[in-house]
Amino acid sequence: MKLFFYLTTFLLCLTCYSQNAQLYVGTYTKGNSKGIYNVNFNTETGQLSDLQLAIPIDNPSFLTYSPDRKFLYSTNGSESGFISSYKIKDDGSLVLLTRVKSMGKGPCHISICEDGKTVSVSNYVGGNIAIYPVNVDGSLAEASQVFDQNSTDRKSHAHSALFYKNELFVADLGRNALYQYISDGNAYKLNSEAIIKTKGNPGPRHFKLTKDGKFIYVINEYGATITSIKRTKKGFKQIDEDNTLEPGFTEFNKCADIHLSKDERFVYGSNRGENTIAVFERNIKNGKLNKIQSMSVHGDWPRNFSLDPTGKFLLVANMRTENITVFSIDKTSGRLTFLHDFKVPEPVCLLF
Repeated sequence: MKLFFYLTTFLLCLTCYSQNAQLYVGTYTKGNSKGIYNVNFNTETGQLSDLQLAIPIDNPSFLTYSPDRKFLYSTNGSESGFISSYKIKDDGSLVLLTRVKSMGKGPCHISICEDGKTVSVSNYVGGNIAIYPVNVDGSLAEASQVFDQNSTDRKSHAHSALFYKNELFVADLGRNALYQYISDGNAYKLNSEAIIKTKGNPGPRHFKLTKDGKFIYVINEYGATITSIKRTKKGFKQIDEDNTLEPGFTEFNKCADIHLSKDERFVYGSNRGENTIAVFERNIKNGKLNKIQSMSVHGDWPRNFSLDPTGKFLLVANMRTENITVFSIDKTSGRLTFLHDFKVPEPVCLLF
């Protein structure tokens, strides 16, 4: 009887543990926030609980994990600009390892390559990209390369960068371009001025690649559009452009973040102003999108959002209303259903 009791208790604890995912929240620290927070997320119910301050730090506005999830990295949007590396403790709290200059003002995005040996930082105000070697202990060395994307006639606003194998793609909101850098194993070099030519002033902000690297989806901050790009034998070509707003919406709006569903059948984008998540169905053969839903974020000014590890939930960081809203995802249709919200001070980035 005792054995049965202990076994039942063990299995119950194991189930509860497996249902909990740790969510880190990057914030601005202009008002109520003190730094990076962590919160428990139940992957069965979608409930958030037990908000904790993981580490007090200034303006940790964007976060990323090391591939082994033992370390975490953040931008720190101070006047001069810094980035930080942290060791993750068993209780979810963070220990600061290094704090190095971002090599430009306004660092707004940080990413890490697949092998965890290189970090890229986008400096919005400085208009450049900085590359950093990662030390064995997870700390950051000083920048090994800095790419200044400013031109004589146009100010650069580098807004995000992502690694794909030996490539580094950069979205430049100021110069309305998506750049491609290629590594020869020692250093990255610019491969093309822009992989596609944009019309007008769309303001490419964030983007996502499909797992096979054949398609890129760029959300445009000013244009309120998603640009779909296909890789070809001759380079890249634009195959589609879709509006993120509802017909008739004419008020102020700025797009922010973009994500693909786990099965890559759906694309999601956030609208700040309309305060919605735009949902698109993706044709997995030709890569084109078809808008199927505009879902209210039940908050104001949605910045970054994230899909949970199971792909069953989508969570939105609403900066002005200081809440995280949780939506269930219909895996068949891709549509969202609002569930509940959770109060967090000044959230701008969500990292599972």
